[in-house]
Amino acid sequence: MIAQGYQKHIFKSAKLQSIMEEAISFFEKTPVHNLPPQSAFPGPGVYAIYYVGPHKIYTAVVANNNKECVLPIYVGKAVPPGSRTARNISSNTPDLYKRLREHSKSIQHSPDFDLSDFKCRFMILSDVESQLISITESSLIRKYRPLWNTCIDGFGNHDPGSGRYNQACSEWDVLHPGRSWAKKLKGKSPQIEKILLKIEKHLDLKSKS
Repeated sequence: MIAQGYQKHIFKSAKLQSIMEEAISFFEKTPVHNLPPQSAFPGPGVYAIYYVGPHKIYTAVVANNNKECVLPIYVGKAVPPGSRTARNISSNTPDLYKRLREHSKSIQHSPDFDLSDFKCRFMILSDVESQLISITESSLIRKYRPLWNTCIDGFGNHDPGSGRYNQACSEWDVLHPGRSWAKKLKGKSPQIEKILLKIEKHLDLKSKS
């Protein structure tokens, strides 16, 4: 029976932990740029977005980033075209840059923010290293528990398209309205009071960890 011999199916690698530590260490030493970066660049990879502005909800987040950007508010990835079907592991197109540009537009649509109050850092993972994109993103999210990843959903959402506007507005769009396509969503939106309570609990737990 499989239950009796299941350990023969478990793969473990001490090298994997070492590789991830190397990747995270490299990522944390990459230069910080304005959002979006001034010039386009090719390649997929992983990125983090930092908030350093005056919005009162994020005072505890900003306090960590006064001297340098160390606590991201969001972590994300950009994969090469075709990677989900294993057709491609390399890309010379600006996948990562385009994703950062998309986030910039989302922020600019909300009157709550000034784009100049956001910074970013990123790590390009092309060719065979592109296979580390998802695991690096997950590792960064586990380490930093960014507010817009682990507490408030929806920042990374796209326009669902015609015929799909019956879904609810995301928590992020309720909290920071402005994206034109989000205004078309007809589903029952989450209550802002509950969203604010979630943020308060998240930041309180993070301060104690």
